Amino acid sequence: MTESASPRISTPRITVLRVQPGDPPFRLVEIDGEVVSAATSMADVLHAAWAAGIRVHDLDDPGEVRWVGGGKFTWRLH
Repeated sequence: MTESASPRISTPRITVLRVQPGDPPFRLVEIDGEVVSAATSMADVLHAAWAAGIRVHDLDDPGEVRWVGGGKFTWRLH
């Protein structure tokens, strides 16, 4: 009998939500499904991860960070 490989679907612990209006505009950061901070830059996302004890090795890795409504360079409303 052979075993078929099942794809592993991992949900990242960090989710960065779409840009919200504000002065300056910001994005909410969720860790493990809970909003933990507002971010105005990638540095803020990394700080929130660090504060939660999470090491982010690659902001482009969808297994580490999920970006909603734009990628890591989207920090303004369109």
